[in-house]
Amino acid sequence: MNPSSVRVLTGDRPTGRLHVGHYFGSLESRVRLQNEGAELYVVIADYQVLTDRDIAANLPGYVEELLLDYLAVGIDPERAVVFTHSAVPALNQLLLPFLSLVSVAELQRNPTVKDEIRHSSQAAVSGLMFTYPVHQAADILFCKANTVPVGRDQLPHLEITRTVARRFNERYARPGEPVFPEPEALLSAAPLLLGTDGGKMSKSRGNAIALAADADETARLIRGAKTDAERHISYEPERRPEVSSLVLLAALCTERDPAELAEEIGGGGAAALKQVVTAAVNERFSPVRARRAELARDRGFLREVLRRGNKEANVVADATLEQVRTVMDCVY
Repeated sequence: MNPSSVRVLTGDRPTGRLHVGHYFGSLESRVRLQNEGAELYVVIADYQVLTDRDIAANLPGYVEELLLDYLAVGIDPERAVVFTHSAVPALNQLLLPFLSLVSVAELQRNPTVKDEIRHSSQAAVSGLMFTYPVHQAADILFCKANTVPVGRDQLPHLEITRTVARRFNERYARPGEPVFPEPEALLSAAPLLLGTDGGKMSKSRGNAIALAADADETARLIRGAKTDAERHISYEPERRPEVSSLVLLAALCTERDPAELAEEIGGGGAAALKQVVTAAVNERFSPVRARRAELARDRGFLREVLRRGNKEANVVADATLEQVRTVMDCVY
């Protein structure tokens, strides 16, 4: 694939610091795509956390923390457009016609929405949370992205986006002149990393190793990670998911084969495994942490990055909305 023909939309909700699962699952791919010449749009989805009162109360702080993680891992604001939902009105206006293209039943069946609802601290599900996949479709399609880096658990969301694009083109576009592409998934080669409790690693569930964690915090988190009763270390993801996830994390950090790494640790048991993982994580992310600390000293630079990114995103979103209104005969 010619990188210059690839337009990528990716992003995260500002609900906490990003973690090592984000890095190997998506961030590493984003930086690689950027460096190979793809157009990269990165959304900080601040509107999508308004249902969480604790986070919304300190939203500017969470947005800055997320931006720090992006810049520290290598996303370059000179080559990528980093923006916030709330600063791009035309993007959010696309949500209205897009909602008319999907049914309530289709949203109810979305497994990712079900998972978010199940882990939500809210007593009731808001319309914003329920329609999250369609809002994500607006994120992807406003810039006509044709590639989206995702984990396997996010594939149902992307399928909603593809459905919205296809139905919009069928209903409103001229034959042979589609308005929107049907974006393709770019799956990470890295299998899913588990959290320290053996569940899905998540910044909102307290089981993740944050990119910003210092060496001591990393060691503490890994010491408390769940393993199993077998002493001999092996890499068997199906039979020994917690142990295998730790082996995989160390292997990813050191760019080694996980089975070979597990064999080396062998009879050293969980204690030896956790020492290897701690050393690997701290060495791999030491430059990222140093860069992050340096960037955190200049908050004015962070605000300027967002100002420029929001300005660029608005130009693109305004043009897309104008095209949508034209093909829908909504220009009066």
